[in-house]
Amino acid sequence: MGAHAWLSKELKDGKVLCLACGHACKLEECEYGKCGVRVNRGGRLESTVYGLAAAVNVDPVEKKPLFHFLPGHRVFSLGTVGCNFCCKFCQNWEISQHPQTHDYEVFGRKLPPEKIVELALETGSQSIAYTYNEPIVYFEYTYDTAKLAREKGLKNIYVTSGFETRKAIDELAPYVDAMNIDIKFYDDESYRKISCARLKPVLEAIRYAHKKGIWIETTTLVIPGVNDGEEELRRIAEFQAELDPDMPWHISRFHPDYKMLDIPPTPIDTLVRAYEIGKAAGLRYIYVGNYPDADRESTYCPECGFKVIERQGYIGERVVNHLEEGRCPRCHAAVAGVWK
Repeated sequence: MGAHAWLSKELKDGKVLCLACGHACKLEECEYGKCGVRVNRGGRLESTVYGLAAAVNVDPVEKKPLFHFLPGHRVFSLGTVGCNFCCKFCQNWEISQHPQTHDYEVFGRKLPPEKIVELALETGSQSIAYTYNEPIVYFEYTYDTAKLAREKGLKNIYVTSGFETRKAIDELAPYVDAMNIDIKFYDDESYRKISCARLKPVLEAIRYAHKKGIWIETTTLVIPGVNDGEEELRRIAEFQAELDPDMPWHISRFHPDYKMLDIPPTPIDTLVRAYEIGKAAGLRYIYVGNYPDADRESTYCPECGFKVIERQGYIGERVVNHLEEGRCPRCHAAVAGVWK
């Protein structure tokens, strides 16, 4: 179900420039971008995954993870194959890396934007999440879907590695309500060697999306011996605190996967240390993920410390929201987030 990938620019001699992500792939005839799903055909960029959903589920919003965006609501989630990163720890590598390792083959269930919106409404979802693989690689598919969803009263969520260009964010901003953006490392070499990307475009995308008014939460998968050093965690926390201390930071536990099967799970002490580093940096909302920790998965009033949102069990399994119109019921202080 290929379609014109219009977030692009046609160049001389039949070349085409992709404007979706920071790689800025300049492609010859029949050449594919790093994502494996955007290709130059006849001097025009095409998406080979438009309308093809490789993964579809209805999830709790907490699974994105988003903890300050309509807590407890249902999200219609979908993804395609392909990715502009090559993370060696990817949990969804079967779909994210499939085109690059199978001669650019794609697969998925035919699901045009109109049908996605219809299914989201039928399942009682309040929003649609573009997730499982990197959504910017199927930008036009997400854009068309998000625009229709907004018309039907649904919200839109991007779960992303944060390599979007300013042009892409400008196009998405009127329709995307929230983003969870990975800050995988605070080291450019790690980004290049482990994820085939760079640090600077990620930080720039976070700053720009925040400036455009999109609600943002970030996630860092803490990998033993890679990005678990105190200095690196502190730099991530300080970057975020300087930008917006109300921006939630999710510290996620690593489990061996894909090409990192030789690295053990993150010690709990490391997660606790990262949590304290975030607090010391001035972040008001920090969460531990991929590990059951009811205390560090819950939300506390930044003024009086009252537990305003309780979370227990599997992600999104039990959520009790005590907020009253976005305010603490005890001291009436405002808690940052999107609550309606």
